Amino acid sequence: MDDTEDLKEKIEDLKTEHRDLDVVIEQLSQSVPVDFLRLQRLKKRKLMLKDQILKLESMLLPDIIA
Repeated sequence: MDDTEDLKEKIEDLKTEHRDLDVVIEQLSQSVPVDFLRLQRLKKRKLMLKDQILKLESMLLPDIIA
């Protein structure tokens, strides 16, 4: 059960970082001049976080034998 709680905590941490990146990306895209390279890197990081979140969430689902 401890592993499940650890996974849930890790997922929440990743979701928080994902939301924080939303804010940073929005602010950066509003700034003049726009730093497109940094913006692209942040978006890539955000996508990697989303992939990690989905992977960890799938680990929480019980295996269903068909």
